[in-house]
Amino acid sequence: MTGSPGAVSAPSPPDATHLAEIARIAYDFAGIVLGEDKAHLVHSRLAKRLRACGIREYGSYLALIRSASGTAEQARMLSALTTNVTQFFREGHHFEHLRQHALPPLLAQARGGRRIRIWSAGCSSGQEPYSIAMVLSDLAPDVGRLDIRILATDIDPEMIARGRQAVYDAAAASAVPPEFAARFLVPVAGGLRVREPARDLVTFRLLNLHAPWPMHGKFDVIFCRNVVIYFDTPTQVRLWQRLESALAPGGWLYVGHSERLAPGSGARLTSAGITTYRLSPQPPDKDMQQWH
Repeated sequence: MTGSPGAVSAPSPPDATHLAEIARIAYDFAGIVLGEDKAHLVHSRLAKRLRACGIREYGSYLALIRSASGTAEQARMLSALTTNVTQFFREGHHFEHLRQHALPPLLAQARGGRRIRIWSAGCSSGQEPYSIAMVLSDLAPDVGRLDIRILATDIDPEMIARGRQAVYDAAAASAVPPEFAARFLVPVAGGLRVREPARDLVTFRLLNLHAPWPMHGKFDVIFCRNVVIYFDTPTQVRLWQRLESALAPGGWLYVGHSERLAPGSGARLTSAGITTYRLSPQPPDKDMQQWH
């Protein structure tokens, strides 16, 4: 039974049965692993969701999640159970590597007429793809005339909406290097907004990495950082293998600071720097439809 959120008292903690069902939903839908030791984390993260729905106990909340009208709330639940920690130019060595090694030859190819595609997987509220866009725009003032695009995806619709707005408060924007902030950020109501053409390079899409991917084209660069920390080893291996298959020959993969390719995955990926991998230049078996 639901009611006014303001009238609902603090929810009671979930029991073992409720925790098991929450863990099953999280794993089946998004590959997220929640062990029995996560009971406190689950309650601390989901209590706000129960109150927002006007629900006092987890049985009713799970009934909502299972219902035909519960799809949106299931997405909010999964978002609450993960940590949307992001920052402009986080793990700066990746952006330095991107600037010095990955992008120059790709830009030369783009000026020769080739399409270039970059994917920020698990983009949260957009600081990562916009950091990539700023580096691109700095290296190539003519980037708007080239066939270069950045796909930014996340499982959380609220994060996707915030990324599309491209507005960040002063605290978030403080991580942007001053010379970039002066060129690529403009004051607006609510904070600072990413300017064109950097903003226009990024397309945001809702995507569950655990589900089928609608993109069929190859990517020249993929950022998938601090995502697999929520997965068990078999799920990690599957994701690394899928990311490998999504890379163009010679493409680059950047992963999080605490992540490594699990044994049995990334057979054609070789280490190319700190948490940086490159796909061997062996061409794919067949042409694939382009993402555009």
